[in-house]
Amino acid sequence: MLDRLEALPADPILGTIVACRNDPNPAKVDLGVGQYKDVDGMTPIFRAVREAERRVLAVQDTKGYVPPPGDQLFLSGVVHQLLGREHPAVIDGRVGAVQTTGGSGALRVLAGLLLRARDDAPLWVPSPTWGNHIPLLGAAGLAITEYPYYDKATHTLEFDAMMAEVRRRGPGDVVLLHGCCHNPCGADLDPQQWDEFIEVAAERGFTPFVDFAYQGLGEGLEADARGIRRLAERVPEVIVAWSASKNFGLYRERTGAAITVAATPTLAATQTSQMANIARELYSMPPAHGASIVAEILRDGDLAGMWRDEVDEMRTRLNRLRALLSERLRVATGGTEFDYIEHERGMFSFLGLSPAQVATLQRDHSVYTIPSSRMNVAGVTEDNVDVVARAVTAVV
Repeated sequence: MLDRLEALPADPILGTIVACRNDPNPAKVDLGVGQYKDVDGMTPIFRAVREAERRVLAVQDTKGYVPPPGDQLFLSGVVHQLLGREHPAVIDGRVGAVQTTGGSGALRVLAGLLLRARDDAPLWVPSPTWGNHIPLLGAAGLAITEYPYYDKATHTLEFDAMMAEVRRRGPGDVVLLHGCCHNPCGADLDPQQWDEFIEVAAERGFTPFVDFAYQGLGEGLEADARGIRRLAERVPEVIVAWSASKNFGLYRERTGAAITVAATPTLAATQTSQMANIARELYSMPPAHGASIVAEILRDGDLAGMWRDEVDEMRTRLNRLRALLSERLRVATGGTEFDYIEHERGMFSFLGLSPAQVATLQRDHSVYTIPSSRMNVAGVTEDNVDVVARAVTAVV
């Protein structure tokens, strides 16, 4: 039976990873893979994570299953980090949550929840959006339509066009928004734009769906959560996919959470029971290790402080690299067309290159982005920034 299957083309990101890995040029630059990297090109293990892991393993006495809802200490810590301990939804018991296999698992569980509520649930996603949003959520069964978000030609938010579309949504519609550090463009709503979105959501009655994978890497842990916190104050129903991959560096541990804010505690409990059942159907039990580490960090004041400092260090470094790359591109090109990079946030920005230019960048200069020209800013270093600037200038 299986011999009837046909081979699929390589995933564009995975294909870029392989091409870079196979390039013999010792000066090659990897701006493709979507992981934070330090000055040595490594995805580091946080100091807080190492210490938390040591403590967890020192007292661990079983490898038994974690139940489908997940580690309750982990979930409590994540909800408090996301919304704050004094948030009205937290105090009132209106937050539901289950542990998931990374942020992708959270997206899939929440897609299942939406489809159980309405089997033809329409989902609106920004254009552009993370490359796996549409395949992952579409495969779950959601009917997906894109709304305007970012103009690749001018590297600016299409906020007016976005809001014109959002104002046409109503009860039964679901609107997905990146919480911060938009992947792939790096352009986020400012506080005033968040406020306008929140007021329209409250007025129109659609369900906001926030993908929150980069808390702390935009403007800071608290500042990045502002929009979601205000949304959860004004709108009776919000769903959030949360990930520990980036801001805890737990990529391979697949640590995430699906979170709902409901109008009542009874509804929150119902939603949690449904999400736990969906998780049971999908993968039965969640992995324990990463969640145990996050729980240990967030429950211990010293470790939490160490972790916050490390997140601050990551954010500061990313913003410094953005400024540096913008400055070197300004010198190399003699123009200001890449100045937008400095003002975007998170790990990603578009270089605005065509697929043919990206291919030339790889072939002639050993500088690797994915075909859309999305680059990972964390792949830039003080040692390779001039190589990148000269290569980009050569292809444009």
